[in-house]
Formats: sequence, C-alpha cells, structure tokens
Amino acid sequence: MQTLTNLERVMKAVHRQEPDTVPTFELDIDMRIIEALKPGATYEDFIEYMDLDAVCYHELKTDRFEVLDEAKGLVRDQWGAIMKYSGVSRTIPMVLEPAIKSREDLAKYVPPDPDRPLRFKQLEETVKRFKGKRAVIAVVRPFATIFGSLRNQDELLKDMIRDPEMVEGLNEITSNYYKRYTKNLIDVGVDIVIETADWAFTNGPMASPKHVARYIIPGFKEVVDYCHSRNTPCLKHTDGNIWTIFDLIVEAGADGVHPIDPLAGMDLGEAKARYGDRVCIMGNVDCGKLLSWGTKEEVRESVKDCIRKAGKGGGYICMSSNSIHGAVNPDNFAEMIRAVREYGKYPLSLA
Repeated sequence: MQTLTNLERVMKAVHRQEPDTVPTFELDIDMRIIEALKPGATYEDFIEYMDLDAVCYHELKTDRFEVLDEAKGLVRDQWGAIMKYSGVSRTIPMVLEPAIKSREDLAKYVPPDPDRPLRFKQLEETVKRFKGKRAVIAVVRPFATIFGSLRNQDELLKDMIRDPEMVEGLNEITSNYYKRYTKNLIDVGVDIVIETADWAFTNGPMASPKHVARYIIPGFKEVVDYCHSRNTPCLKHTDGNIWTIFDLIVEAGADGVHPIDPLAGMDLGEAKARYGDRVCIMGNVDCGKLLSWGTKEEVRESVKDCIRKAGKGGGYICMSSNSIHGAVNPDNFAEMIRAVREYGKYPLSLA
C-alpha cells in the first residue's frame, strides 16, 4: 500500500476508510512528558519528533487571563470566571467561581470577542508549519464553557428542570460565540474541529438522554453542521459511559467519537460493531493505571487489543483513553506509539 502523509492518513480514518496504517495522535500531551522524551522541545517540535499524525490547537491555552493574585494563582478567564492554578505545571486553572450565578447576571452579561486576532496567532503559526503535512485539529468546548466558566455544573443540571430559560439563555451566549469562533478556526486553516466537553460520568450521562437531546445536542449540532458546510470533519470527545446517548451523538453528525472510555464500561469492540459504519472510532489505551504504572509489554498488548477490536476496515484512530497527562510514564507513551506503528500496518495481520 502506498505510504500516505500524516494528514491523508487521519482523513482516511475519519472518513471510515482504510489508510496505510492506523493513525495516532493525542488531544493533549503534558510538557513534562515532552521534556522527558525530547528535552528542550516545543510541543510542535515534539509532534515531529514522535511523528504523530496530528497537532491539536487548544482553545483553553490561548485564553486571556487577568491576574487577580499571583501568589495564590488566582486569575479571571475571558468569560469572567474566577479560576485558580494548582500544581507546578500551571497549564489549565480550575474554576472557583463562575461568571453567572443568577438571572440578573445573565441579563447583563457581556461575552468575550470571538474575533480577537491575538486568539489565533499560535494557530496561524501552527498552520504555516504543518498545513498539508499533518492534520491541524482545533478544539471547541461549548457545553464545557457553560458548566465551567459561565455556570456551576450542579446548578446548570438543576436548571434543566427548574429554569429552562436560564439554560436557553446560556446556550444562546455560547452558540453565538462558537459560530464565529469555529468560522475563524476554519478560515485560518484547521483541517478538523473536535468538541471536547464531557457529557458523561463513569456510570452514565450527566443529564438524562431527554435533557441531553434538548439542551446539549443542539449546540453541538450547530458546530457540526457549520463544519460540514465548510467540508471540515467534526469529532466528539467525551469521557464517561455514553451508551445511552451514543445514538444522539452519531445522529447529530459527528464524524468520530473519542475515547470510548474503558474505565466507564465502554468496550472498543462493541463501539466499532455498533457504530463503526457511521463514525470513526477513536481510543482507547488506558491512560490511567496502564500508561502510568504498567509495563511496556502490557502497553504493547493493549495497543494490539485495541487495533484487533477496532482496526478492521479502517475508520479507527489509536489513542489514549483521554490524554497524555503528567502522571503518564514517558517510556510507556513512547512504547505505545511504537506499538501502533508496528501492529497498525494495513492489511492488518492481527488475528
């Protein structure tokens, strides 16, 4: 089979076709892992060093934060939430206080500017470096924005029952923002958009399927439909057990689903059997115990198992079950990539 570019490999998988080899990339890679495997490398340098098939551009990492208390790590994000950095890496802060706590806050709320040029500077450099070579993937997160920066998660889930107008008002804010933001991402040159808001816990979705369909799916479908109008695939990431809402995700038009969370009872082979004719299946090498504390041989066996379950006929991207976080053993991540390249060549030889 002819050797494809990294971009071509990803695109074939996303369109449920068989590439030359199973693609692999990660939504996020902690800088501690990068430093351990390639000291002094930037994220972009590391993508080339590991020959990953895609580079991911994260909205959160380009947000403009107002420093409130440097010593305590307190900042205000672009949506107005008060956040706090924890740990030593200070990559993504956690929300302490959302921007909207009442109907009054909602009525007077002024959203951030999705057209702010500085927001796209890093992406422009990434596109210049990788366009046509590796897939440039941009992250959007409408629902995560609502339950993160704009509204407390528990309050938002209660609002779905007690105050639908509050949820609809919040959805309008994020809808207006992400319409423009997604347009700008594609204009700059991204190849793929992925929506990364988590919709589920380990035992099931955060809201009932009925409320997911009413309050969550429409915003996602807007992003999907716009991406498709621009001939751009749109993928969906969510941790947790999504069996009862998997159909909703597929029917909304998602081109791929990540990560088929193994710790939430999601089996990769079952997902491939049930949905592999309609979406690209992405995942699900365990980034918890396995990649953090497992042996290299266990990592290799897991990669083989994933490819065996989901690789047949293409339409599969082998990735971790979330991201390569700071607790991952760098050598295990490197072994995972080696195993994907070794066992993922088409035609597959795994029984």
